[in-house]
Amino acid sequence: MLVSELNQRSRAIFRQIVDAYLETGEPIGSRTLSKRMGTSLSQPMASGLAAGLNLSPATIRNTMADLEEAGLLYSPHTSAGRLPTEMGLRLFVDGLLNIGDLPEDERRCLAEQFAGSGNSVEGLLDKATTVLSGLSHCAGLVMAPKSEGPLKHIEIVNLSPGRALVVLVHESGMVENRIIEVPADVRPSALVEASNFLSTRLMGRSLADARAEILAELRSHEAYLDELVSNVVESGLAIWSGNEDGGALIIRGQANLLDEIQGIEELEHVRSLFSVLETKEMMLNVLSLVDNAEGVQIFIGSGNQLFNVAGCSMIVSPYRGNRSKIIGAIGVIGPTRMNYARIIPMVDYTAKLVGKMIG
Repeated sequence: MLVSELNQRSRAIFRQIVDAYLETGEPIGSRTLSKRMGTSLSQPMASGLAAGLNLSPATIRNTMADLEEAGLLYSPHTSAGRLPTEMGLRLFVDGLLNIGDLPEDERRCLAEQFAGSGNSVEGLLDKATTVLSGLSHCAGLVMAPKSEGPLKHIEIVNLSPGRALVVLVHESGMVENRIIEVPADVRPSALVEASNFLSTRLMGRSLADARAEILAELRSHEAYLDELVSNVVESGLAIWSGNEDGGALIIRGQANLLDEIQGIEELEHVRSLFSVLETKEMMLNVLSLVDNAEGVQIFIGSGNQLFNVAGCSMIVSPYRGNRSKIIGAIGVIGPTRMNYARIIPMVDYTAKLVGKMIG
């Protein structure tokens, strides 16, 4: 259905029902709606509705019944008021929502919080998801870019028995950190030898360019490394390649979703969402979105392309690096009654800010 198919009265009533739902999460009845509209429509609205559209509860009930029949509203209980369906929310976001620019104070707040992120890709993206989560009261999500740029320096440092930190410095100045599993008894000299071996072959080249060549050299025994060093090298290559899918999915602020829960049904929705976010399929779906999207994308409820979970929505935007190439995506996941008008420009601005800092 298109917004143009709704007459002025239906549009006004539908807008008020959605606004009430986004504010409270509760159904609204015809009598309450009549009083609300008598106040809010005393002035012209941005959507072009006439002033003074005062409607009786009986008239509103009839219109609500028509909207319910059209699939835009539903009643959670027999005697309750109405709530928008996921299709209704989609119609509202696409055709009735007024979206402005992000206020200057919030732009300044975002820029200031990113200023201390340094030149680490992970640090910047982690900060971006944390900040978005805090400002939106939703979970923040970011798809980190693939490591495709030429490298300047590589170092492998022991962290604890069985774990080592790999530091990759790109020629652009950006720094990536990856934790890899290593034998618990690995000696420090083996990590130094592995670092030197990789630095010699990767300096000035991207990982994608050199990975196959390095693995072939290891397997043909042309590289005179002992088994321990070879294992460290192969473990590093596997982690940096993103397990062949590229990139990484970072999610922060899941607790914010729990704070917004108002009932058992919403709790089940969020639990289902947490399960989806932990799967590899979710990362691949976001990767697909990154490769094809232009601008902010909005996915609402169980009918969206990314996750089949009722009661939850995602707002996500790709961000671009050098030469305007899409290299990742950033956004938020929250309840369907999130503040779309505020969060959509927030995600859009954050994506542009991140792209500028990484590019």
